[in-house]
Amino acid sequence: MPSLENLEWNLRTLEPTGGLSSLRLTASIFSVLPALALPVFAQHPETTPTTLAPLSTPAHEIFGLSLFVLLITGAIFFSVAGLLVYVIIRYRARGESEHEPAQVYGSVQVELAWTVIPVLIVVVLFLTTARIIFAVQDAPKPKSALDVTVIGHQFWWEFRYPKLGIVTANELHIPVSTHQRPEPTYLRLLSADVDHSFWVPQLNGKTDLIPNHPNEMWMDPQRTGLYLGQCAQFCGVEHAKMLIRVYVDTPEQFTAWVQNQQRPAVDDAAVAQGRQIFETEACVNCHTVSGTAARGTVGPDLTHLMSRATIAAGAALNTPENLHAWIQNPNTFKPGALMPAMQLDDKQIDQIVAYLLTLH
Repeated sequence: MPSLENLEWNLRTLEPTGGLSSLRLTASIFSVLPALALPVFAQHPETTPTTLAPLSTPAHEIFGLSLFVLLITGAIFFSVAGLLVYVIIRYRARGESEHEPAQVYGSVQVELAWTVIPVLIVVVLFLTTARIIFAVQDAPKPKSALDVTVIGHQFWWEFRYPKLGIVTANELHIPVSTHQRPEPTYLRLLSADVDHSFWVPQLNGKTDLIPNHPNEMWMDPQRTGLYLGQCAQFCGVEHAKMLIRVYVDTPEQFTAWVQNQQRPAVDDAAVAQGRQIFETEACVNCHTVSGTAARGTVGPDLTHLMSRATIAAGAALNTPENLHAWIQNPNTFKPGALMPAMQLDDKQIDQIVAYLLTLH
């Protein structure tokens, strides 16, 4: 298993490989259909992950390509189905006949037709797909881009902002990118253990996180809001509960979030007992809380835990009751989670929860 130090070394030594550009399919159908497809999702992007309401340049390119493929395959389907229906009706049984139908075995025209036409269709689909792939992957990276390092763990996400000095987990905050103020986000994708896959369908396609093989992707969300995603590569027993929450903020909201995340953890004397238990139990072996003795890197950074809406990578809401249940027995929410039950009594757990509630 690669150490986090090795992952950081990769971040410092590897050069960016991609960037921002636009490639548009010119057919008018591709500019009309996205506006018509499932408007309820477009109006409420936070409700359901969907590929049918793209709100980022890479997602638009992927959606346009999918419509192009659907158009061609749909034409093939209706052509074949139409001919089949015609033949069934036109040549249905009308009694016995002593004559055989016309034989076309060995017809050069027919054999050329069913060979050349499929080859041309495959070539067109291949070239169009390759064009979109290269347009997204090889686009130049603007100076205004935000860099984020994504590290996949079993079974949670670590987000690092190297230029901002921020480390957080499971909930990614990025700024909105407009034509007047373009600010795309570039993600360097690493894995701390097994294969994972980062997928927020309204913002980009799936990209794998492979141990010792950094990948990159980018997104330029054009509307603020919450966008949901999922680890799209089976990575273990709790793969299905390795969720992603991407908050697209206005410039003002993102600046405020950054300033809050850069502050050290709150040191509240009223919860000193809970902090002491946290620092003397096994919690410090896995978690980090800035300004304390907790320097663990196995689990999520908890410095600003209460700024997050969920715990356990989106498996449960971030409430005092759920925090208590999670510390007492993580299998309550994620059977198979790698965090062990802490074997603490209810009073100790309540004191730790009271301390965690101060970490805004």
